[in-house]
Amino acid sequence: MDDVLAADLTEPVLLDGDSTPQSESSIGAKLTIFWREWLRPFLVILLVLLSFRSAIADWNHVPTGSMRPTILEGDRIFVNKISYDLRVPFTTRRIAEWSHPERGDIIVFLSPADGKRLVKRVIGVPGDRIELRRHRLSINGRKAAYQRIDPESIGYLDDAERTSYRIDNESLAGKDPHAIMTRPWFSGRSTFSPMTIGGGQFFVMGDNRDDSADSRVFGLVDRRLILGKATGVAMSVDPERRYRPRWDRFLQGFDQ
Repeated sequence: MDDVLAADLTEPVLLDGDSTPQSESSIGAKLTIFWREWLRPFLVILLVLLSFRSAIADWNHVPTGSMRPTILEGDRIFVNKISYDLRVPFTTRRIAEWSHPERGDIIVFLSPADGKRLVKRVIGVPGDRIELRRHRLSINGRKAAYQRIDPESIGYLDDAERTSYRIDNESLAGKDPHAIMTRPWFSGRSTFSPMTIGGGQFFVMGDNRDDSADSRVFGLVDRRLILGKATGVAMSVDPERRYRPRWDRFLQGFDQ
C-alpha cells in the first residue's frame, strides 16, 4: 500500500483537458501575451500621460495660504505649461518660446532657494522699477490702485481673518484688479526700497502679503525656473472640514 501512495505522490499534476504537464514554454507564451496585450500598452499610456502633465498641462495641489484670498489651502489649480514656451518633458529645457509672463499673471515656478514648486503672482517684469511702502506698490513711478473690500463679501474667510486682515482690490499698472490680504500693522515685509528688475528675471509676491515667502525673501525668479501659468481652480477641498469639497470653487478661473 505504501508503494502505491509513493507512486501517486510522484505523478505530475495534469491540467483539465491536458494529458501532459504544463511546460515552461507555455508559461513563457502567456507572459509574452500579458506583456504585449496588457503591460506594454499600459506603460505607453502612462508615459504619454506623464509627458503631457510635464510639458503641456498639469494640476497642482496648494498646501498653504500664501495666495489667499485668491487661492486657498486645498485648491487644486490648473497649470497651462505652454502659456509661455514648450519644454522637453521631465526637464526645464525649452524647445520653443513664444511669450513671457506678464505683470499680474499667477505663475508656478521652482523656488530659487530650494527648488520647491511654488505659486505666486508676477509683480515686476524685466526693466520694471518697483517699490513697496506700507503695503502699497509703485511700478515705474506709477502707484497701484487700491479699493477696500468688505471682508463679509468673501464667504470662505473665517471670523479671525475678517477681523485681523484688511482686504483690498489691487490694480497693477492698468491690469485687472485682484484681491490681496494685509495685516493692519506694518512689518519688515510691508516695505522695500526701489529696485530695478534685471533681464530674464521676475519679481513675485503672494496675495497674502504678510504671510508669503516670495521675492522679498528668496529674491528674483529666473525665467528658466518658470513652469507655467496658473489659470484657475480645477477642484477644491477644505482641509479644516475633513476635506469636504468646496463645490463653488470647482472649475473657477482666476481674474488676472
